Order: sequence, then structure tokens, then C-alpha cells
Amino acid sequence: MNNEELRALKEKAKKNRLLSLEGIYSAKSGHPGGSLSIAEMVTYLYFHEMKVDPARPDDPERDRLVLSKGHGAPALYAALAMKGYFPEETMKSLRQIGSILQGHPDLKKTPGIDMSTGSLGQGLSAACGMAIAGRDRFRVYCIVGDGELQEGQIWEAVMLANHYRLSNLCVMVDYNRVQLSGDVEEISAPGDIAKKFETFGWFAVEADGHDFVSLEEAVEACKREDRPAVIVCNTVKGKGVSFMEGSCKWHGNAPNAEQYEAAVKELQAGE
Repeated sequence: MNNEELRALKEKAKKNRLLSLEGIYSAKSGHPGGSLSIAEMVTYLYFHEMKVDPARPDDPERDRLVLSKGHGAPALYAALAMKGYFPEETMKSLRQIGSILQGHPDLKKTPGIDMSTGSLGQGLSAACGMAIAGRDRFRVYCIVGDGELQEGQIWEAVMLANHYRLSNLCVMVDYNRVQLSGDVEEISAPGDIAKKFETFGWFAVEADGHDFVSLEEAVEACKREDRPAVIVCNTVKGKGVSFMEGSCKWHGNAPNAEQYEAAVKELQAGE
């Protein structure tokens, strides 16, 4: 990507975080930590990589994204709103009765959602099914959390993807090292994630999940493979808001008015 494209993506990631926090603050509930950590991932996919068209949200040839860590929905919704699937103003209705934006992705309610998710560990199985159906037609991306890797169903899906040589499947691990109850390493250490996937026959690469050049290099490397691929994205929980970064406290808590104002100022002043 050129410098102009890079600057545009950085601005979109900043706006993604602002919209995510606006929705969570308006709802007085939600998951800011894991939403802020995937801002660059969803921005890169929707504004640089994926073949999607908001005018044709059900296009059978479109690329797919499964947000297996469904609690990160605010970041996904923000990307969809910015892309034009629905008005950005809709973010203020997050988690409210009758809203198209529920606490976790719902493909029956929200334009642009490819899979309803929320129960951790299940999204990758659905992504495998999509990839099997879409061979030589479209690519499937699946974002999973590092705490989610503790779910056994993840590894069943990993084994299946290798068996079917799903070269159109790319998993992106949000490796922010913090889950609901504390540090991932202390609760159930995942070990060397890349090597673990490689043991199952996958291509694995690491990337800086907050750097668009690093993400692009990783995605392009994955696309050259004839097998399923995973990108271990090193990220920061609550990225961009200093008092949220690296803290399990902000896994599922909404900011109050004072905290929200401070967070907005910090994000607006950031890169």
C-alpha cells in the first residue's frame, strides 16, 4: 500500500475506535477492551482486502468475515457503518431493544454480518463450512480471541480445515493476552500459538495487529499458501485508551461519562 492509503487506513481505525466507544457508552454496557484491540484488523479487511459491496450485502461471491469472538461486535459494527451498510448514527442504538445492533453479531438483524456468533469457540467451525462451500470463489476470514483458543471446538475445526486443505481460509488471532478473568498466560497458557497451528498442518505467521503494513505482509503471505493459514496478531487490549490498555477490568465494562470524555480526547489526539 502507498502512503496515502496507509494514512487513510489509520484515520479509519481511529474512527472505528471512536464509534465503538460511542456505542458502548450509549448502551452503558459492552466490551471495549476486545473491540479496541481489533480496530486495525477489521479496518484492513473491510477497507483494503475483502471483496464486499454494501449495495449487495448478500452477494454469493463476496468474501466473508466471521467474528468468532462475538463480544468484539462494536468494532465490526463500526466498520460496517463506515463502509455504508447502515448509518453511523445507528451505533448509538447498540444493545438497545429493537436495535439492529445487538450485543453479539446477528446475521438476521444486521446488514453485512456473515455469521451470528457469541458462544466462544463456534465461529471457526462455521468459517470452515463457508470455506468448503466457497472454494475458488471467495475467501473467508475468521477473527478469534486468544482466550477463545482454550475452547476444544477450535482445535477440532483446525484439524478439519487442514484435512480439507482450505486454502481460502485465514484465521486472525487477536493475541492481546488478556481475557475476562485476567491474563491468558495465568489462566490457561496457549503456548506457542503459531507452532501449535503448524502442528495441525497450517501455515502460520505473526504480525503486529496494530500495523497495517505488517498485516498486509501477513495476509499476502497467507494468500500464497495452498493450505489454511493463521495470523497471530500481537495486539493490546483496549488499544488507544491508556487507562484501558492491558486491563481485564475493561473486558466487559462500559465507561462512565468522565471516562468516556477522557477516552475520546485521547483517541482524537492519537495517531
